[in-house]
Amino acid sequence: MERVNPQTIEARVIDIDSLEQEGRGVGRWQGKAIFVDGALPGERVEFSPYRRKPAYEFAKPAKLLRESAQRVQPRCPHFGMCGGCNLQHFEPRAQVAAKQRILEDALWHIGRVRPEHILPAIHGPAWAYRTRARLTVRNVVKKGGVLVGFHERGSSYVADMTSCQVLPARISALLPLLRHLVSGLSVRDRLPQIELACGDNIDALVLRILQPLEPRDETVLRAFADEHRLALYLQTGGPETARLFHPADAPELLYRMPEFDLDMAFGPTEFTQVNPEVNRVLVSRAVRWLAPQAGDRVADMFCGLGNFSLAIARSGAQVIGFEGAASLVGRAASNAERNGLSSLCRFAQADLFKQAEQVLRAEGPFDRLLIDPPRDGAMELVKALHDPLPMRIVYVSCNPATLARDSEVLVHVHGYRMVAAGIVNMFPHTAHVESLAVFERG
Repeated sequence: MERVNPQTIEARVIDIDSLEQEGRGVGRWQGKAIFVDGALPGERVEFSPYRRKPAYEFAKPAKLLRESAQRVQPRCPHFGMCGGCNLQHFEPRAQVAAKQRILEDALWHIGRVRPEHILPAIHGPAWAYRTRARLTVRNVVKKGGVLVGFHERGSSYVADMTSCQVLPARISALLPLLRHLVSGLSVRDRLPQIELACGDNIDALVLRILQPLEPRDETVLRAFADEHRLALYLQTGGPETARLFHPADAPELLYRMPEFDLDMAFGPTEFTQVNPEVNRVLVSRAVRWLAPQAGDRVADMFCGLGNFSLAIARSGAQVIGFEGAASLVGRAASNAERNGLSSLCRFAQADLFKQAEQVLRAEGPFDRLLIDPPRDGAMELVKALHDPLPMRIVYVSCNPATLARDSEVLVHVHGYRMVAAGIVNMFPHTAHVESLAVFERG
């Protein structure tokens, strides 16, 4: 890819038609797609390219000639420098509409499918929604000492943050205190990360440490945890090494789904959705569209700790959850027992990127299927489906491109109809698009 010095190229003018999946504005100039950082649909900008290829260019806005009616003042003082959010200058409802268009465009241009119905967007609070985060820690003497925050935009440097508008207010208020805390530790240069996990019952911080704490460090950390009512964990290696440090009697982290009368336990480094309010709505809608009946056999593919499995089991259906991580399989089984659903739920470890056909032949057939894969999607799984096919599939996606690719197989190979699809605004103020799609036979 050719790199271009913007100062050597005359600025050019385009109208921005849409957003792409990284949140850049998209327009066309002399047959090329131009991706302009920070530009919004409806705007006219002068742009200066900084990278170009024959079919497209990446550009900076040189001058805003016509402003979008949906452009707003970012709430966060660190916007533009911090890489955590890149759409705070876009009115929240307009963000949702733009994400819906991204989904529909991906479904058609990649998968050649269109949903029969567009679902109302699932969304929740636009601020203070994020209960999971990984904060980078660096001791940067030239910037005055320890920094705790997200990376700067497009950089490995740590943003100099003293607050965060998408974290809960009580956690945002801890950012400057964490800087002071780490500054006083002997391991300040050997503590690269603090992971945040908020439950409905307690907040947890996981300190990644690369050398043992000194006794004074332990005293300081215990006092900090007590003062701010936190559960502190120490992690010496991979996520599986996280261990409770203080207080010794800290309760297990939980999130609740009242509609299904579920208490879901999770470890501070285990995957859960970052936005609990949106997750509750997502689970509710997914189960309603799946429409499980008592006695149905339902597979929950990529089941994690049972986020969808247990809600499905409340219908009386028999649920088998498949997950690649052994620790999450154990957690899902434990959550089923906690909620009195062990007789309706079974969980098995399986690599669905490699063993999908084996799993389906050994465990099937299934009446209904829920799929919630990582960003890579579920191509091997959807290709491996065979008669008798599930009557209904609900697919929860975190990547419109792989959802569209997999939808093409479901519709044009297996004969499903895409009954409905819509976006899930799990990450307001970012370009991240989650979605839900429903497929039926015939």
